[in-house]
Amino acid sequence: METIMKANKLQGSITIPGDKSISHRAVMFGSIAEGTTHITNFLTGADCLSTIACFKQMGVNIKQDGASVVVEGLGIDGLQEPSRLLDVGNSGTTFRLMMGLLAGRPYHSVLSGDESIAKRPMNRVSIPLLKMGASVDGRSNGTYAPISIRGGNLNGITYTSPVASAQVKSAILLAGIQATGVTTVHEPHLSRNHTENMLESFGVEVKRDGRSVSVKGGQKLRAINVEVPGDISSAAFFLVAGAIVPDSTITLLNVGINQTRAGILDVLENMGASLSILNRRIVNQEEVADLTIKTSKLTGSTIKGDMIPRLIDEIPIIALLATQANGRTVIKDAAELKVKETNRIDAVVDELQKLGASVTATNDGMVIDGPTPLHGAAVSSLGDHRIGMMLAIAGCITEGKVELAMPEAIKVSYPEFFEHLKQLRTGS
Repeated sequence: METIMKANKLQGSITIPGDKSISHRAVMFGSIAEGTTHITNFLTGADCLSTIACFKQMGVNIKQDGASVVVEGLGIDGLQEPSRLLDVGNSGTTFRLMMGLLAGRPYHSVLSGDESIAKRPMNRVSIPLLKMGASVDGRSNGTYAPISIRGGNLNGITYTSPVASAQVKSAILLAGIQATGVTTVHEPHLSRNHTENMLESFGVEVKRDGRSVSVKGGQKLRAINVEVPGDISSAAFFLVAGAIVPDSTITLLNVGINQTRAGILDVLENMGASLSILNRRIVNQEEVADLTIKTSKLTGSTIKGDMIPRLIDEIPIIALLATQANGRTVIKDAAELKVKETNRIDAVVDELQKLGASVTATNDGMVIDGPTPLHGAAVSSLGDHRIGMMLAIAGCITEGKVELAMPEAIKVSYPEFFEHLKQLRTGS
């Protein structure tokens, strides 16, 4: 249980931990590359540590010293058949991307994880992998974990994904670089492109055309050095905190602002937030900047369509932001929230209502009216790191204390979260 009290103001600067998506991929791609990959600012959250553990089981020598990681790549053909089940913990990214990678390996492997993973749909990956020639099975005809894969002898395909999902796209591309011929993925909306960027950095030729991306089979990866930018999904919580807590000014250093991920910045600007983007630069094909946010007078907005894939993980904290905006905010086209670590539509609505928010669930999102004063209550992360962080930020503006159950879930993506919150509360 964590107790959060109202904050008088939030002041200071913090360095956001490494991007979770990029940290996962740096370890994965380093493991299948030829040579030694050095990773800095690696996210030491539980999800990324699960990725390291899985590749160690396949014979990769990985040395971690805090946020510094050295991966001695085996080349894609050097990965060893795992002798036991590969446990991804709570990490859907690890699970789905490894499905694609293992589909091309000429041996048997089994992937599983925790109770949350067991409820998340994996057939969105197993269906295209079956079309490529892999043998994939699991509960409900390959829909749910544990998933069994016997890989090898893949053929390239052209696949139109029914969802805009970087995990689905990445899994198919990782299978594609091991397949005969060309593999192409079409998406209904453009999802985050970290896999494409990093594959290119590791020496793979990637062709992009609007919402389509293609790779040719048989390409090898070459080791590089990876500097992981700060995670914008983690930064989002303090961006919102700076906007809604009175008399606040917060600077977040070294944040990745990849355009396929930076929807939260557009939402803040559209709602009238006082946001400055400074010191823009490119690191490993990823755009990085420092962000300064100040207490702001906000107006409700409609968030839908192409915007959703660019901020899907930030919707819980955007819902809190909307409770303090003048007017109505409508979030739609976000049914993907139902198959995250929790059903995030229901989780956000239920927990914010406990705090007095005017928020209603819809089939594919929610409607929030504001501004609404919030009061303290007993709430829960429900085991979902992003719900937990949203509620902790909510506690900074409530009258009365917020008692947050299951706060440990936050360590999945932001181990230093409460330390950084304390630092900003004291202005140090």
